[in-house]
Amino acid sequence: MLKKQTIWLLTMLSLMIVLSIVYMTSDSEDLAYIDDGTNETQETSQTEDAADDSDVEVDDVTNLGKDELFTTIRMNLQDERNMKKDRLNEVVAASNSTSEEKNDALNDINDLEQVSTKESIIEESIMSQAEYQDVLVRSDEDIIHVHVKVDELSNKEANNIMQMVRDEFGDDLKVDVNFQPTEE
Repeated sequence: MLKKQTIWLLTMLSLMIVLSIVYMTSDSEDLAYIDDGTNETQETSQTEDAADDSDVEVDDVTNLGKDELFTTIRMNLQDERNMKKDRLNEVVAASNSTSEEKNDALNDINDLEQVSTKESIIEESIMSQAEYQDVLVRSDEDIIHVHVKVDELSNKEANNIMQMVRDEFGDDLKVDVNFQPTEE
């Protein structure tokens, strides 16, 4: 029987291979550029309560296809959450953990799953409301980041998105709505 670490390592290795193949087979015309902040950015941000603009950590990503950026961020977020769940499951399975530690770990696992489910619901709801190419919703402690792939996003549309997020997550969180222009 394989250990969890071995399965995780094999999963990461296969993910790297798939991403390498996609990178090598993509046309240079289909590649997007992510600004590192040194030039004027094309992404426009509409933020409630003056939220911090440093919401995405992407290390030296300069050659991603048009539709791959949101997918890559989703995969990284899912991997990060899976690692957290694995660590929490180890606490639950450990014989030296107290019942309080086990309960806290189970509650944290449940919270991670609920946040992931809510993000998916919001993404699907936003996509069904308008003709957006893609939507990415990420929860970051007390801020919900919503990235929409569309040429223009009106204030009314941004407010509708903010209200949808508040309806799902509650009113006590900040909502950051950004749009990424499509490149056709």
